[in-house]
Amino acid sequence: MTFSKRLFNNVEPIWKRNHEHPFVQGIGIGTLPKSLFKEYMKQDYIYLIEYAKLYAIGVHKANTLEAMTHFSKLLHNILHFEMNVHREYASQFGVNESDLEQTEPTPNNLAYTSYMLHVAQNGTLAEIITCILPCAWDYWEIGKLLKNQYGHMLEGNPYKIWIETYSSDEFGSIAQSLIKMLDELTEGKPEAELANLEKHFQITSKFEYLFWEMLYKGLDWPL
Repeated sequence: MTFSKRLFNNVEPIWKRNHEHPFVQGIGIGTLPKSLFKEYMKQDYIYLIEYAKLYAIGVHKANTLEAMTHFSKLLHNILHFEMNVHREYASQFGVNESDLEQTEPTPNNLAYTSYMLHVAQNGTLAEIITCILPCAWDYWEIGKLLKNQYGHMLEGNPYKIWIETYSSDEFGSIAQSLIKMLDELTEGKPEAELANLEKHFQITSKFEYLFWEMLYKGLDWPL
């Protein structure tokens, strides 16, 4: 069994809660209040800025030219494609670029990105991937799930573009490339190292749940 298969099998209970979260289901059905989605667009934008730094660190930590090239391409994609798409999509909901840039991270958002950056700066390339992967992989799983469940309702869904983006083969290829690289890096590694990698994967998967939760419940700084 590949290491990625082990990760997938063991994280299923967490991801199931992500998939069933009312925020996620509200996107799928199209009933999520737009005010909540606006906050998602703002928090996700500043999350992406920190997320991009992980790929930059990945270029530095890569031990082959092929891995360096791959991480640099993914970094370029986030900075010059994904964030542009994010800005354009946010504008459709009345959120302009200034709104995005001035957003302050919530406690959960800050904790999530700080955890990943700490691991990336102090760990290995495999550790970076296990922090990056839950976001890339589970968003793809969510996109496919929502399209399968509610694809017949997409035409009237204000979040149609979001669902189509994250269910696409193009987005899925990002997760698949990271899965492939992780399986190569972990082949033959001792159990202690694998357990540590799985810990990062589990923790960041839990942060994914907390991200939906903070948005749905409006969790922010108390003052």
